[in-house]
Amino acid sequence: MTGRYQTRFGHEFNPAGAKQGMPVDQVTIAQHMRALGYLTALIGKWHLGNETKMHPTERGFQEYFGFLGGAHPYFPGKGKEILRGTKAVEEKEYLTDALGREACAFIDSHANDPFFLYLAFNAVHTPMQATQKYLDRFPNLKTGQRKTYCAMMSAMDDAIGRVLAKLREKGLEEDTLIFFFSDNGGPIMVGTTINGSINFPLRGSKRQLLEGGVRVPFALQWKARLPGGKTYDQPIISLDILPTSLSAAGGEIKSEWKLDGVNLLPFLEGKIQKAPHEMLFWRFGEQMAARKADWKMVRYDKTGIHLYNLKDDIGESKDLAAQRPEMLREMQDAWNEWNRGNVAPLWGGGAKVKLQ
Repeated sequence: MTGRYQTRFGHEFNPAGAKQGMPVDQVTIAQHMRALGYLTALIGKWHLGNETKMHPTERGFQEYFGFLGGAHPYFPGKGKEILRGTKAVEEKEYLTDALGREACAFIDSHANDPFFLYLAFNAVHTPMQATQKYLDRFPNLKTGQRKTYCAMMSAMDDAIGRVLAKLREKGLEEDTLIFFFSDNGGPIMVGTTINGSINFPLRGSKRQLLEGGVRVPFALQWKARLPGGKTYDQPIISLDILPTSLSAAGGEIKSEWKLDGVNLLPFLEGKIQKAPHEMLFWRFGEQMAARKADWKMVRYDKTGIHLYNLKDDIGESKDLAAQRPEMLREMQDAWNEWNRGNVAPLWGGGAKVKLQ
């Protein structure tokens, strides 16, 4: 949303209180795109604050259809409201279907205008709810959470397919830059919103900085400019979406914005051969991690800091900290330097975050 690590401005944990949310001095991708003359819309989940000043329509989105907060039900009449703009509306469709419908309607209405659409599905987050239409697609799975998970995923897949078909119908497919990615790994450990995910061969869960918590699906398409069917093997991060989008739209990236993301286009086009990031970093309460090429340093519990080579050990099962102390020290020093640019969390966490 900002192209910056959230620890730069204190949004380290999900907002829970009424006044908690992304600080209003942070400029969003929607505000940047709007400044470039794009129509902007958010359809779906907004979990960055419920106060009026933090509402999507105050953060750069001209159109909004969705819900505030997390864990929203999928069936109508279940207690949490759906908003169109700032007004509650009655929604009768299964929520994932409704979000796909609204995205297609937005494209229909603005096919002749440059637009930026952020389509934030809540599937496959709990509560686990699916219609019989999607459940019936998995007759070989027994009734239960995994079957519902698959059904919910299938519903989202259909909705995304309808959006892509709408772009094709309107003649926009070639010159539309599309990102698809997940927000985190599957929640599989006690204390998380367990939903039937399977993270194998990755180790760890949502709310952990092991690969099972932070490595996610990421796909990018721009048919007029980028070749299809290819895999890019260098580590990237969702922070890269903002500068990549602005560059694609002809915008200028300014140093005073202090972005942590980078424009991926020259890397994907082969104009720059090196990795987009020398290192990537994470901080989540007392957990910390850093990634450099194939090396991953991580503290995910009270057992200390571990070092893994992800090329040889994607499941993070062989701790090489004792064998490669110089690599561990180098990555720890780099993380400490990065962390000096962070601030204390504005709320939450339950444990004191060590800033040095």
